[in-house]
Amino acid sequence: MYARRTPGRSTIITIRPAEPGDASAIAAVHQASRAATMPYLPPQRRTHDEVTYWIREIVLPESHTLVAVREEEIVGYAAVRGELLDQLYLRPDVRRSGIGSRLLGAAREHSPGGLTLHVFQLNAEARAFYAHHGFRVVGTDDGSGNMENLPALTLRWSPGPAAP
Repeated sequence: MYARRTPGRSTIITIRPAEPGDASAIAAVHQASRAATMPYLPPQRRTHDEVTYWIREIVLPESHTLVAVREEEIVGYAAVRGELLDQLYLRPDVRRSGIGSRLLGAAREHSPGGLTLHVFQLNAEARAFYAHHGFRVVGTDDGSGNMENLPALTLRWSPGPAAP
């Protein structure tokens, strides 16, 4: 568990492993984030209960999932499967507060050999966030491999050589 104050904020953000009881709150973060940050996506077809089921039955058992908690409320999460950063979402009202960077840092600690992720080409803000954190484009696709059928990029972060 990682707890510290987020710069410029008076509250403490705790990063901890997700628990099955967190599934509904994680689903709410997931849905709110996608709706607010990816307006180019088609309207959400899945209900909150369906997304909660997916989180509880698929994401949590198959991934190392971390949540960012502020005053007992989940405000973000990241899910890592091996070296794949499969999910990193924040509630829209906490974006640009350092929480995403903290979740990414915890994901890197879990996979110190490197991380790969997929991001829609249209998601300029996410692309800028990952570029700022050292991710580089290693592949592109036409969208035929994702549910949304949107062109995507594959990004990779690899740790640099250790300083002498």
